[in-house]
Amino acid sequence: MEQKFIDKIMAFRPQNPRMIALAAADDADALLAVDMAARLGFARAILCGDAEKIMAAAASVGVDISGFEIIQCDDDLSAARTAVELVRVGQADILMKGLIHTADILRAVLNRETGIRGDGILSHVAVLYSPSLERTLFLTDIAMVMYPDLETKVKLITNAVNFAHHMGVETPRVAPLCAVETLNPAMQATVDAVALHEMNVRGEIKDCFVSGPIAFDGAVSEAAAMKKSMTGPVAGNADILLFPNIEAGNITIKAMVQFGDWIFGGVVVGARAPIVLNSRSDSKLSKLYSICCACMM
Repeated sequence: MEQKFIDKIMAFRPQNPRMIALAAADDADALLAVDMAARLGFARAILCGDAEKIMAAAASVGVDISGFEIIQCDDDLSAARTAVELVRVGQADILMKGLIHTADILRAVLNRETGIRGDGILSHVAVLYSPSLERTLFLTDIAMVMYPDLETKVKLITNAVNFAHHMGVETPRVAPLCAVETLNPAMQATVDAVALHEMNVRGEIKDCFVSGPIAFDGAVSEAAAMKKSMTGPVAGNADILLFPNIEAGNITIKAMVQFGDWIFGGVVVGARAPIVLNSRSDSKLSKLYSICCACMM
């Protein structure tokens, strides 16, 4: 791991290690991430799933899991329910997805009788860190909320702002991204961006700055913002990027990770505990970063 990244995540380390409930724990990369998190002092883990498969997955990547508790579960759905129950009764602080479909673990999370749903909306906040730029960006929503309307965008901002506060950003600068920086009634994203800015000015969206409409370059590049004669705290210095739909967000984050040095972490917020919900294709480093970010909640 790059030293800048190590220094970055070590600033997140809690005073006392958090407990992770890992559902369907026969996931080699997830076990590697949990092992690294344990060795760095971030977390301990309870492994839920088929014990034989979990031990085989750990052995395949040389991870010693003798210090982790294993709870035998007959199938993935049972593993999800068990992990959620551990969080619900306070035996675990973080829920983490292993080798299980996202829909299956979310079904357990959202169960009205046995789940851990909160009072608001569940949304995904991606945390991207670039060691070369020494910059952190929060992106939402790139994984869960598909086509947010204005009311939902307010809730997405609230969740992302609360998360950014936990990550040490006192007054996040929020950019509701659009294709242009002018109001166009034919482009709903610009209409919503203007409304979000006005709501922020009126104090209806609190503890942050919201400015829009704003395009991606004007949000993240001071040089681009200057060329466009943009002013205000968000121009060129956005902390939170609010996407108009899931396609725009998902494509953007994958392009940044694939073609830049951005390290991806992500947490589902809005439940009674943070949820690490990485894709099965995400690297162990990405899963470690997600765990470290969840430990800040």
